[in-house]
Amino acid sequence: MSFKCLFFSLLLSYNLSAQINEVDSTLIKNPRQAFLFSLVPGGGQFYNQKHIKGSLVMGLETLALYSWLENSKIYKNYDSEEYSLRKNRYLEKRNKYAWWVIFLYFYSMIDAMVDAHLSPFDDIMSKSIEDEGGEENEK
Repeated sequence: MSFKCLFFSLLLSYNLSAQINEVDSTLIKNPRQAFLFSLVPGGGQFYNQKHIKGSLVMGLETLALYSWLENSKIYKNYDSEEYSLRKNRYLEKRNKYAWWVIFLYFYSMIDAMVDAHLSPFDDIMSKSIEDEGGEENEK
């Protein structure tokens, strides 16, 4: 019985001495929501209120998709008299832009989830140590 009392008193005293970081829960972004929004390129950045980054990702993704489609169309309908480059060059350009599309898509997903995980970081780090109310401040 005395072991249980000692254990619970130590457990209780540990919880009472723990620092409490109060962060507004409405400002904390949910990483799962960020992931779901990031299925649309740039959506996760807009969810995290990073509008410039979201617009940039959306624009780059659109540009890469457009370039991939154009080079793919030229490669399929290649006519040596109409186009100046060799057919193989359009295949290389099409593949390069396909890799850019894939890279930008996964980059935006990972970036949105990392931003959501780190959303309360600035608030926590900007708090003053004196505001925590330790023993030194009670004097």
